[in-house]
Amino acid sequence: MSNSSSAPEALEQGSEETINPPAATEPKPSYVKLAMRNMVRKRGTSLKHFFLTTAGLLTVLVGLAYLTR
Repeated sequence: MSNSSSAPEALEQGSEETINPPAATEPKPSYVKLAMRNMVRKRGTSLKHFFLTTAGLLTVLVGLAYLTR
């Protein structure tokens, strides 16, 4: 009989544990979310790097096409 009285208490304690600490269960921001936030803050630098990367990649592809024709 003592088991039946302790079972609801255990369920109540378990439900309190899952409800009380919402801050502890928040996931850390993902790497992608942090990168996107950083790109928005440093818009000029990100655009400059994007265009430099694009120009460099096109140069490599055109150079390879010229050498292998």
